Amino acid sequence: MNVKNTENSSFREKLIEHLFIGELLKLSWARGGCTLEVASPEVDNSGYDVIAEDLGVVRHIQLKASYIGGRTATQKVHTRLSDKPSGCVIWIYFDEETLELGPFLYFGSEPGQPLPSLDSLKVARHTRGNQDGYKAERPNIRTLPKGRFEKLNTVEQVYTALFGSLS
Repeated sequence: MNVKNTENSSFREKLIEHLFIGELLKLSWARGGCTLEVASPEVDNSGYDVIAEDLGVVRHIQLKASYIGGRTATQKVHTRLSDKPSGCVIWIYFDEETLELGPFLYFGSEPGQPLPSLDSLKVARHTRGNQDGYKAERPNIRTLPKGRFEKLNTVEQVYTALFGSLS
């Protein structure tokens, strides 16, 4: 991983988010509907980064990003995402050099259905310990293993997973 990614992780996170939203909007444009609506929460206390609506489906989406070749095996998910209609998590892989997006990993249900249960997942811990080195539990955060995600290769597949068939 190059130094630019570690030193500018917040910048990179927002960049990947905007590129992803741009790809969804581009697809909505190309398909002729131009009906996709996107909003961002003012406060992030329920775990989602983006609210998107199309084809009668509202999605609260938590976005995660990793560079291709990264070794991250889990992601942390806020339990309150389960309270949102059609909550889901999209893990975006990207090329470090070109910032091309894909593949994508998707954790969610069919459009209009709630997030699959997080109850069986391990409670996450803080990444940093207190002065004694103890890493306290984060009761509202669960650790979601990569194996629970569905792999989607294209943004078209992501759009269909989010909102249903565009045809």
